[in-house]
Amino acid sequence: MKRLSKGFLPPIALDTASGVPMYDQLSEWFRRAILDGQLRPGQRVPSTRSLAKELNISRVPVLSAYEQLFAEGYLETFVGAGTCVAHSIPTDSKPVNPAQRTSQRLAQSAPRKIAQRVESLRTPPQTWANNQGAFRVGLPAIDQFPNAAWAKLVNRHARQAPIGHMVYAGPMGYPPLREAIAEYLATVRAVRCDASQIIITTGSQHGLQLCAHALLEAKDPVWMEDPGYPGARQALRTVGAHIVPVPVDDEGLDVDQAIKLSRNARAAYISPSHQFPLGVTMSATRRMQLLNWAARTGAWIIEDDYDSEYRFGGRPLASLQGMDTDDRVIYVGTFSKVMFPALRVGYIVVPKDLISAFAAVRDAFDTFSSTLYQAALTDFIRDGQFARHIRRMRALYLERRMALLEAIDQHMEGKLEVIGTHAGMQLAALLPRGVDDVALSIRTAKLGVSTRPLSICYAKPPKRGGVILGYSGASVQEIREGIRKLRSCV
Repeated sequence: MKRLSKGFLPPIALDTASGVPMYDQLSEWFRRAILDGQLRPGQRVPSTRSLAKELNISRVPVLSAYEQLFAEGYLETFVGAGTCVAHSIPTDSKPVNPAQRTSQRLAQSAPRKIAQRVESLRTPPQTWANNQGAFRVGLPAIDQFPNAAWAKLVNRHARQAPIGHMVYAGPMGYPPLREAIAEYLATVRAVRCDASQIIITTGSQHGLQLCAHALLEAKDPVWMEDPGYPGARQALRTVGAHIVPVPVDDEGLDVDQAIKLSRNARAAYISPSHQFPLGVTMSATRRMQLLNWAARTGAWIIEDDYDSEYRFGGRPLASLQGMDTDDRVIYVGTFSKVMFPALRVGYIVVPKDLISAFAAVRDAFDTFSSTLYQAALTDFIRDGQFARHIRRMRALYLERRMALLEAIDQHMEGKLEVIGTHAGMQLAALLPRGVDDVALSIRTAKLGVSTRPLSICYAKPPKRGGVILGYSGASVQEIREGIRKLRSCV
């Protein structure tokens, strides 16, 4: 039998004011724990001396309780193993199993209410998200990440961590990392900021939630790209915002249409550099329209710049935030797409007058992010390894994108219409009319291929379905094989 450490014992509650003798309380607790399955056959229990010390009571009642349990056959002793729950106790000895007891209790108790907004956050099972190869969306080329160099940095900071890195930190994040990010954004993305405006988050989803909680009240109208990023929709729903779906065309979010739908919206969520999921780039005209609207109405713009580093038709486009002269834009970024998702480090850039408000929300959420990874990431950026990794991945993703386009052209026989610009880590493609993209994605998932249905990104079912195909985390061979499997399903 597998035995757990003697330290693994459910909490024992003793009532010193009760008229029931202490040894009776202990023996009854052990009987109940064994019969309920909390203590399993063969599991070690503390010695009488250890348990008495743990409970801060005399050893006498513990000895008496153990003697009674030995006599009743609940406990036994093995040489070299100490005192254990008797192996002879049947695993189905419980008079009522926990699930039955819970059902009975719930049937007899008052209604167990939860927040109504939770229902809007529930999503159907997404089986296509279980696969890690072709064509998982948002998955970088993890096998190409310089793990040895990264591990060296993490190990160095773990071994040499000063006391200051091991205590509670401020909600804004590790100051050296914020400085490094500010320099990077100013150089590569033309973001106008300094380190004081950077807040470290546990990813872009966390950043979107901070924006929602810091800027919005329940029922505030918010423009949302349609189709758009489902995660942003979820973040906005956590505060009960009223989402206003706004159509997206070849120039990005249709600002004129958005104004007609909700002129006095409180905020707008956009991904202007590489719109998710269609991949279009917001035109300069639309950007100016959006900024002018925000300045006139006092609205906020949440700019999600999730994978702008990977643009294959020239240098990355400048951020919308860099064009903002009225401080209406909150810029959201992440390292999950350029490094690896489990890193869980992202950032937001907020206007100076909002710093204290965002810091308060950040502190209320989860206080601060891991200082160890922040310190290692700072060195990764300062040493130039971050820039070198992005350059290598840009070339690799271009190769994989071209392989995907070639495979679609060879095997899909015109059944996929690719849309979007030459950028990012995934592309969207329209399916023939009448093809159910959700059913297709469920079917391809059974073959080990992840195709995210395009329709789940819309507020209402679109007239024509499609798929989102991530190519960054799949080899050329996996891409070709994935397209052949997709063809068989279509």
